[in-house]
Amino acid sequence: MTAADSPFSSRPVARIVALAWPILVGQLAVIGYGVIDTAMVSRYSATDLAALSIGVSIYVSISVGASGVLLALSPVIGQLFGAKRFDTIGAELKQGVWLALLLSLIGSLILLFPQPLLALAQTSPELNAKASFYLQALACSLPAALGFRVYAAFNNAVARPKAVMLIQVSALLLKIPLNAWFIFGGFGLPAFGGPGCAIATAISAWAALIAAWIALRRSPFYRMFHLFGSGFVAPQWRALRTLLALGIPMGLGYLIEVSAFTFMALFIARLGANILAGHQVTANFVTVLYMLPLSIASATGTLVAHALGAGDAAAARKMSRNGIALAGLLAAVTGALVFLLRDGIVRAYTPDATIIAAALPLYLFVGVYHFFDALQVSAAYVLRAYKIALMPTIIYAVMLWGVGLGGGYVLGFDLFHLLPSALTGAAGFWLGNTASVALAAAGLLWYLRTVQKKN
Repeated sequence: MTAADSPFSSRPVARIVALAWPILVGQLAVIGYGVIDTAMVSRYSATDLAALSIGVSIYVSISVGASGVLLALSPVIGQLFGAKRFDTIGAELKQGVWLALLLSLIGSLILLFPQPLLALAQTSPELNAKASFYLQALACSLPAALGFRVYAAFNNAVARPKAVMLIQVSALLLKIPLNAWFIFGGFGLPAFGGPGCAIATAISAWAALIAAWIALRRSPFYRMFHLFGSGFVAPQWRALRTLLALGIPMGLGYLIEVSAFTFMALFIARLGANILAGHQVTANFVTVLYMLPLSIASATGTLVAHALGAGDAAAARKMSRNGIALAGLLAAVTGALVFLLRDGIVRAYTPDATIIAAALPLYLFVGVYHFFDALQVSAAYVLRAYKIALMPTIIYAVMLWGVGLGGGYVLGFDLFHLLPSALTGAAGFWLGNTASVALAAAGLLWYLRTVQKKN
């Protein structure tokens, strides 16, 4: 059979879109947590919004780093699924659960005692106390969030993202009224402000995990994987070591990406609560935009892994080219629209004129940043489908930490007193971060081409 006749080569864009849209809807539901948190808390107080920005930055660094380790399940299970080794998939998933428990323990301890990280922001005692309460509430949600991440990684790897999407959308619908209740108070509860949305998140996360468990137990599709009925399954070092060998670099890669934004927020906090709030509005919207290329990248990575598992390297190359091109094209169009509509977007987040004035200049960077972000995440997911994560992590570390955070610090605080005011402050951090993402995209695309020439 020629490459053109391969089932993995036919209609690659259509197959990517069919997998990507449920992932996109589900991820938008997850990001909807942050959108409604930002929108509701901005109407409570600027201080609570600033505390939310700091708390989110720290929590996301921990949760995304841990989730990145668990996402090692996706390429492993994806290749096994392509090879039709269904019994082995169930065994891998059970070891993923053990890994999630370990990561939950470590992450929850950090969230319960966040003061060393909060000290970097050098904020007021009131803001520090609100951010600390927010993080301690989220410590209760982390085990559920990581448990659901195992379920999501498994379903996406076996091309069933709709099951994940339905639960994620339902959890968002549950969180919206809970958010209003805990932030603003009512029915006998006091107004918790910003930390109230963390309580709502914890309740929604556990509800989502329970729904995932029920789905695994009752859906006939999962029976072929023999997930239940085998009794207690102990941790197995060989399987865990394989997951960790791929997952630790992946988790570090995610951690580097997110921590670049974390430390941006912590440093920008030194410039004042209103400037930090403007950064939060911008960063939150960039995260929403990121969901489109992320969904395409995830779908592309799944299909590339299936092709590799079936031994069809030519189809894997074709699928990766189509996925990266699709993500880049859509990001270019989206970025142009954001530039044209930036004033309305910011005003949809907040009616506060001071926050609007702080956020609008930052939106000049959003379109360019988004385009290169789409290219880098697509290339990274394809490399992970090849079970390659170490080199992408090195590229991220050099570019995002070195160029992005380091360069942003120099520009933001104008250490050499040479820059115009438009390129200092929060804008300086965004300029450095945009340059770093462009360089990361170039490095990852080059390395992917090198890998594919050998396969």
